[in-house]
Amino acid sequence: MSVSLMSAAIRPALRKQVFAPVASMARSFNTSAPTHMASTNPSPPDNTPAKKEPMYKTFEIYRWNPDTPAEKPTLQEYKVDLNACGPMILDALIKIKNEMDPTLTFRRSCREGICGSCAMNIEGGNTLACLARIDRNVSKPVKIYPLPNMHIVKDLVPDLTNFYKQYKSIEPYLKQKTGPPEGKENLQSIEDRKKLDGLYECILCACCSTSCPSYWWNQDEYLGPAVLMQAYRWMADSRDQFGRERRDKLQDKYSIYRCHTIMNCAKTCPKGLNPGRAIAQIKKDMAFD
Repeated sequence: MSVSLMSAAIRPALRKQVFAPVASMARSFNTSAPTHMASTNPSPPDNTPAKKEPMYKTFEIYRWNPDTPAEKPTLQEYKVDLNACGPMILDALIKIKNEMDPTLTFRRSCREGICGSCAMNIEGGNTLACLARIDRNVSKPVKIYPLPNMHIVKDLVPDLTNFYKQYKSIEPYLKQKTGPPEGKENLQSIEDRKKLDGLYECILCACCSTSCPSYWWNQDEYLGPAVLMQAYRWMADSRDQFGRERRDKLQDKYSIYRCHTIMNCAKTCPKGLNPGRAIAQIKKDMAFD
């Protein structure tokens, strides 16, 4: 028998020998989908948060309307659901104004403790409504008044006309007798710049001045903690050349010497500053002039 005929006879047998085990092994695999696999169209999970029960807290807010000056100021109550309100006192005031009583009047702007607009007396202390957190103890009402011992424009809005007039009187800007060379900047060392820390951060919210008993009694003549700290901010600036003249303007018995270091100013400042220290430094510098 020829070689080619022998090869043709052997090939089918070899194929059977080689492919039979492979086919058997393939049949042994379970190719059906397991029952625990997800279906092709699963229903979405329910991520809806559980609805919280209302948590009402009472806010007692000072109200006075200049259109009816014969009527005495009152404390008006509002109930706010804390679970549907932001965490700060200012959030509650905005909610009351938007949803309950649009006649409620107060100042506000930045909501970040930068502008000082929302200064008011909350729970007996002067602070910023945007930085004061709401006490979640619903059994205790929150009492809110305008800054104390000030003329009131309406509700929680004090008249700051005299306060800003006093601020203007200290000339709160850089004053020089000989300016820098033409085209040059007013340079300042790192050490001199550090002397302004704790002074320039004042936002003129008037919390400190309106917490000072001396300012309550003599605010027509005593400049008060906020304005005096700003006066020292320019006296301490190495670029300013009118330090002595600035101190000379305070040489009377009221402008600065009505400060008796009661230190309510440092206690109430929402920025953590210490006007009493600045006033003491002015007095010290005046003694050595």
